[in-house]
Amino acid sequence: MMKEALQMQNIATDIQTDSSEVGYAFDQSEFWRTIPAWRDVDAETFGDFRWQQQNSVTSVPAIQEALGELASPALIADIEAGLLKTPMNVRLTPYIFSRINWENVETDPVHRQFLPLGSQFIPDHPNAMDDSLDEDGHKATPFLTHRYPDKALFLPITLCPVYCSFCTRSRVVGGSTAVKSKSTYGAKTSEWDSTFEYIRRNPQLEDIVISGGDALLLRPNQILHIGKTLLEIPTVRRIRFATKGVAIMPMKFTSDTEWMDALSGVCQLGRARMKEVALHTHFNTDREITAWTAAAMKALSSTGVRVRNQSVLISGVNDSFGCLHRTTKKLSSQLIQPYYIYLHDMVPGCEHLRTTVHTAENLSRRLQGSVAGFNTPRVVCDAPGGGGKREISSYTLYDREIGVSAWTSPTAKPGEMFFYYDPIQCLPSGGSRLWLNKAEITKRLAKFKAEATAKAEATRV
Repeated sequence: MMKEALQMQNIATDIQTDSSEVGYAFDQSEFWRTIPAWRDVDAETFGDFRWQQQNSVTSVPAIQEALGELASPALIADIEAGLLKTPMNVRLTPYIFSRINWENVETDPVHRQFLPLGSQFIPDHPNAMDDSLDEDGHKATPFLTHRYPDKALFLPITLCPVYCSFCTRSRVVGGSTAVKSKSTYGAKTSEWDSTFEYIRRNPQLEDIVISGGDALLLRPNQILHIGKTLLEIPTVRRIRFATKGVAIMPMKFTSDTEWMDALSGVCQLGRARMKEVALHTHFNTDREITAWTAAAMKALSSTGVRVRNQSVLISGVNDSFGCLHRTTKKLSSQLIQPYYIYLHDMVPGCEHLRTTVHTAENLSRRLQGSVAGFNTPRVVCDAPGGGGKREISSYTLYDREIGVSAWTSPTAKPGEMFFYYDPIQCLPSGGSRLWLNKAEITKRLAKFKAEATAKAEATRV
């Protein structure tokens, strides 16, 4: 414990140097002291992952207790109203809670990702669906989704250190809410044998993603068990641990030495076998990148793990070139490769957060050429119904007036067509009026789908 305390003190002392060396301006202040409950918390305490977990904000009373005089009655009432509409519960680490601008909550991009305000909700799109990506429909075992030919998604846990309002797995992650009943589960090593056996029996599976939930909440022995078991399967070439931890609790990587030793052990085994071990994280804005991020990435880089970032395009959060460009540049400076920017999935309770295909296309074009090619994130639509990730301009047909786009996936899903629907409130006035007339929109959609099918057949090789 003495050694660990000394390490934490060194991190707290050196954190400003770590971030200033890279030439990008990261917040080096003790920003958490602006939260009344944490005014007297020093950097060493704040930088302990156990303190972060123990002091996570998980309820309206906890929000009030943390904010004190900053919690106006109107704000609390708005959050309470939001919790009656959202499929996700509230859970924020003190780190990410402190990144919210509590003096201007309504327009703050961090708050919009994690705290529901009832005043911001709008009705779901008629075509929204709980399992937008049809992950359950492609389950090969209770914990494994096999959708792509050579890649599978392993979901050993449904718990997260924070709950995102825009979560694509809100049907299972985050506990039951007023509008959604769920059966969540923690990681149980004894239940994974069928998953590993399926991967062994399917040699085409070279790439395994370990997600959930969040891999950050897997215990060190579970990280080792999963990593070693997968890497010892001859046909598995790559594994990826998916965690939002670098963005929402970076001190996990500087203060949990046992967890980091486990990750490092998996990385060493991967290198010995010429296999890749990667960590995929999730920043949406540069406001989530601080000096603590730099310290976490310094620790992660020593393990040899490759770190990539996946963002979600969210209205009022990062749907501008300026935000995406700043975030891309700052992530790159910390050895985090910008990988994907996803068009928001069509899940319930998120209509106020979605954007259009047209917006995503424009942002993709602007990003191209603004940074080095290998650091340019791919903007994609994860086609609803299980079509997989498609380049944002690769649709077969797009009707901007009624906001519907058609997508094909010739390799993963030959002969099938998938449809994404823009949020109705973002459509031209004529298009939004059409959605109010069921007969007319049904006729228009049938015409669109027939044209898309004909075009797909004409271009099929």
